[in-house]
Amino acid sequence: MEATRAPSPREELELSILDRQLEEQTPLNNLQIQPCSTESPSPAQTNKESPWSPCNKTVVGKCKLWMVIVTIFLCFTIVIIISLCLLGVTYIDEDENEIPELSSNKTFFIMFKIPEDCVNEEKLHHLLTERITDMYTQSPSLRHYFISADIVDFSVENATVTYHLLFGVPAEDDGFMEYMMSEELVLGIMRQNFHDKNISSCESLGLDPESLLLYE
Repeated sequence: MEATRAPSPREELELSILDRQLEEQTPLNNLQIQPCSTESPSPAQTNKESPWSPCNKTVVGKCKLWMVIVTIFLCFTIVIIISLCLLGVTYIDEDENEIPELSSNKTFFIMFKIPEDCVNEEKLHHLLTERITDMYTQSPSLRHYFISADIVDFSVENATVTYHLLFGVPAEDDGFMEYMMSEELVLGIMRQNFHDKNISSCESLGLDPESLLLYE
């Protein structure tokens, strides 16, 4: 029996190459596919509803709940706006339309100094009387108290005309006489009126503060 011969280096190389080829041809029966680490959404998460989903529910016909809510809100807003408009139109200020009880009279005299360019104006007296009457009958402060305005003196030499202003006043009321029927208020209303709009035939009348003199 021959002794076992050790393989030569060349034979070892060939055997190594052969073993490697056999390993590469081995079927991948044991290969297992691992599932991806990313978890797929659970059925509970898939079926979870949005918090606004109840508003998308159909209520009547094709109308959804959110449509009904918006419609109600708009109608309510429109009703409030219309109510406020009607209230502003129909509201009556009782204090403004209240007619006070007048128990006595208050007299003022006001003297106008007529400018030189207006001395020969024939209709000036008539226009001035009409202007004074209108300014006090339309005044928010004194229209309830004004009675009349009449000429009491006319001086051609001095180019002046004096009017008698008659007002009705309530029973003894120191506060009323001090604030509502004061010389400052009566004269201030006249000066403001002439400042805002002049008489067409005598535009300079009443513009000079010294041309108006009020006294009791």
